[in-house]
Amino acid sequence: MIAISEIFGPTIQGEGALIGMPTVFVRTGGCDFRCSWCDTRYAVDPAFRADWQAMNAEAILVEVSRLSGGEPILITLSGGNPALQPLEDLLKLGHAQGHRFAMETQGSKAQPWFAELDYLTLSPKPPSSDMPFRRERFEACLAAAGADTQVSLKLVIADETDYQWAKSLAADYPDLPLFLQPCNPTPATPEQPEREADIQTLNAQLRWLVERISADRWYRPRVLPQLHVLIWNNERGV
Repeated sequence: MIAISEIFGPTIQGEGALIGMPTVFVRTGGCDFRCSWCDTRYAVDPAFRADWQAMNAEAILVEVSRLSGGEPILITLSGGNPALQPLEDLLKLGHAQGHRFAMETQGSKAQPWFAELDYLTLSPKPPSSDMPFRRERFEACLAAAGADTQVSLKLVIADETDYQWAKSLAADYPDLPLFLQPCNPTPATPEQPEREADIQTLNAQLRWLVERISADRWYRPRVLPQLHVLIWNNERGV
């Protein structure tokens, strides 16, 4: 069984390589990280476990089909950390129904079924998250991706320390498409898991990041906002 925090959509992917693409989100419950600025505490903190639902692959796809009107669609696997869940059957059955799958994970746990993903976004967490980067685990995730899996690197930037860390890490993986994103600045809390986003500060961080790479003449990354936050703030289920 798969721990599910929420299934919602169709909406659009709000960040990374597939930004703007129509999708249904399947958000799993549970995570091995506790990032200082986590924006989905309701899918991470065990305090919310009672809100999660144990579902098998068939039930998940019935709900996806209901939401998509029976049409094949991109399914985005999110979390929490979806790499902690047994998703083999979901990928197999979903592909048989014509769906495609994208997943984002911090790269802390590799799974053999990564090879069945159409898109894999690896988003190791920077120093501002207060979480460690373990290169051997990240590289195991890279190795688990299939020959037909499109892999990209997405890095969240909160400050200059994160920026320098991102430059160093990206230099070690020059063949990975690279996306930078400003950090959503107001962390969620157990008491307020869906906090209001500070759009003004978020836009200021985006501008700083654009100016920073321009000043450095670092022309490799694509700098993107969290599009869904700009449209819907931190509203859940959009």
